[in-house]
Amino acid sequence: MSVFARQAERTAQLLQVTPGWKRLQALHPDCDDETIEAILDEAAAFAERVLQPLNTIGDRQGCDVTDGRVRTPEGFAGAYRQYAQAGWLGMDVPEAFGGQGLPLTVHAACAPLFERGCVALMMAAGSSRAASHLLAKAAGAAVAAKWVPRLAAGDWAATICISEPEAGSDVGRLRTKAVLGDGEWRISGQKIWISFGDHDMTARIGHCLLARTGDMPGTRGLSLFLVPNQIDGRPNGVSLERIEDKMGLHGSPTCALRFEGARGVLIGEPGRGLPELFAMIELMRLLTACQGLGLASASADIAEAYAAERRQGGPPERPPVPIAEHPDVRRQLQEIRLRTEVLRAAVLELATIMDLARLETDEDLRRELGDLAGWMLPLIKNFGAGAGFDVANAAIQVLGGAGYTKDWPLEQYLRDSRVMTIYEGTTGMQALDFLTRRLWREDGRGLRAFLGRARQEIDGLAVRHPTRAAETLGILDHFDDVSTGMMALQADPETALYQANDYMSAAWGAVSAWMALRLELVGPE
Repeated sequence: MSVFARQAERTAQLLQVTPGWKRLQALHPDCDDETIEAILDEAAAFAERVLQPLNTIGDRQGCDVTDGRVRTPEGFAGAYRQYAQAGWLGMDVPEAFGGQGLPLTVHAACAPLFERGCVALMMAAGSSRAASHLLAKAAGAAVAAKWVPRLAAGDWAATICISEPEAGSDVGRLRTKAVLGDGEWRISGQKIWISFGDHDMTARIGHCLLARTGDMPGTRGLSLFLVPNQIDGRPNGVSLERIEDKMGLHGSPTCALRFEGARGVLIGEPGRGLPELFAMIELMRLLTACQGLGLASASADIAEAYAAERRQGGPPERPPVPIAEHPDVRRQLQEIRLRTEVLRAAVLELATIMDLARLETDEDLRRELGDLAGWMLPLIKNFGAGAGFDVANAAIQVLGGAGYTKDWPLEQYLRDSRVMTIYEGTTGMQALDFLTRRLWREDGRGLRAFLGRARQEIDGLAVRHPTRAAETLGILDHFDDVSTGMMALQADPETALYQANDYMSAAWGAVSAWMALRLELVGPE
């Protein structure tokens, strides 16, 4: 069995012990076990056959600019078309727009396989898919009907355009302007850090862009627009200024774009741009965790296979032994695998919660699940992204000097993953949001939902695993006490904000303990 097939099998096993999955299957009868296993198997085969061969090519070739346009690595355009034509790009897009209408959980189960295959190419798919959901939800009927099916089919692509040279995380300082005249919005300004802001894989690119539409300061004056790079085959005032020379993700062009009187379509209400855009941002934050999980899965597999084959040490009068037999190497491998599988379980847990928050029939339950999803998302995004880098780093340590060479893909995984705790909201921004919004502003509703859900599951496992269950409950109780202390620090915000990162780490420790106990139900990898 290939490593991709093993990952698909492990994902299916973890789905079966994810409490919300059975309820989601009841609400989605098309997601029976046989169908989901078949989808995962096909995703694994596609990732291994089509995407993985492009990973090293994309890293070594990179992107360049020819005649003012980005040229992507060899094979990227064809693989993107195959990905879309096979239905992967639109798998959870509503059927009314040409998608398959599958739950988000199915996408979250398959995505780490694709990200493992070629994370750089999947950067284009991630933003186009998220834009499909945004436009299906918030755009006018005509715009949605025109754009979403073409995005899902891979004919067109989309980006998210937020950052500017003087405004990154501080979104309220954006200066790009949108002016209404003769019934048309015209957008002017500069945007940076745009993944696949320009490329040769599709004929048309739509930019989901924040621009200032009034004199209101901060985020209240921002509106959301869809700005195509061309209209009726002619340029629309969007030009490429440069692509960044980056540490990793060389196959994904990170672009700076100039907008000069570009025609755009208003999405949603004026002045509500940032809240509207969060329909896209939330999906991309979950996807970031899937990116980290895909690279962590690959790194763990490489470390385990190498340690089983590499022979060093043992009694000098005997043949050397596999390094996996040395206690310290076993410790490293166990830590690598545990971190990877805890993340896999947590990604599936959050995805089912996000699905059920939309689909449950009871309004109070939907609200509680929505609070829980909001509470978990900063954790999954940040620590999922971090796992990609940390597990690759730990795997390099297992391989020693070999892991530091380009003979093994671990050094590429390390470079590619380093940015993941930066984009879609830095670690610091996630920590501040987790404390000030999820704990303080929401009065701990998500926290209470987490503690209630986790304790209920742990109580149910206590008969089979009494000692582990007691230890896990102790970790949750301690985190509950820490949260009470952080709630009290609203009176001293300077101290609280200084401790926000530590508090978020404590929360992930509690979630990890919960997921680690769940892993006992499926046994070791």
